[in-house]
Amino acid sequence: MSSSSTPLSFPLSFSSSVMKSLAKKSNPPARAWQRMLSGRRLDLLDPSPFDIEIEDIAHGLARVARWNGQTQGENAFSVAMHSIIVEQIFTHLYPQSRPEHRLMALLHDGAEYVVGDMISPFKTALGIDYQALEQRIEMAIFVRFGLDAMPPMAVKKGIKRADKYSAYFEARQIAGFSAREAERYFTRPPAHLKIDIHPCTAVEAQKVYLQKFQTLLGMCAP
Repeated sequence: MSSSSTPLSFPLSFSSSVMKSLAKKSNPPARAWQRMLSGRRLDLLDPSPFDIEIEDIAHGLARVARWNGQTQGENAFSVAMHSIIVEQIFTHLYPQSRPEHRLMALLHDGAEYVVGDMISPFKTALGIDYQALEQRIEMAIFVRFGLDAMPPMAVKKGIKRADKYSAYFEARQIAGFSAREAERYFTRPPAHLKIDIHPCTAVEAQKVYLQKFQTLLGMCAP
């Protein structure tokens, strides 16, 4: 072929139907569901109680680290163990609490089995209604196990109080906070309340969490 030959050209125009087909293939719908080891698929934006299993929750929470993993010791301190401590503190503070409310305390961070445990400053920085996303999943979890979708306000405040006390103990004992820092960002527990924080393996945390769940569920009214 001589250098004066006409350059080869290729057709670059497609029918509108072909273009639409290509667009669909290159931009598939965003996936908003999480596949669980149980085989369930939980829609994070529209969670259904029918897609929630306690085994999935326990497995996930036992492997989600509090404090982004910035804690002392060989093992991370999991959300599962944090939840167990919150339930213990809640029961200590409110010994006459109904089993259903104690179960709510145990499940208060249940949504984190799919969305993870983000530290509060980062949630604020995201600039999205992250709390609303968590709340929808939390409500589905409560309904799944026969609880009210939302706890009574007094119970909610009590769980939050226990949550802050647990955070204080964790901050001081394993997260490297000074007493002044911990008191600034969290709530100092009353002097009579003593909790020792002991991180453990994910397998052990999962087992203890499931045992506590089954105990509390068995205490709830049928």
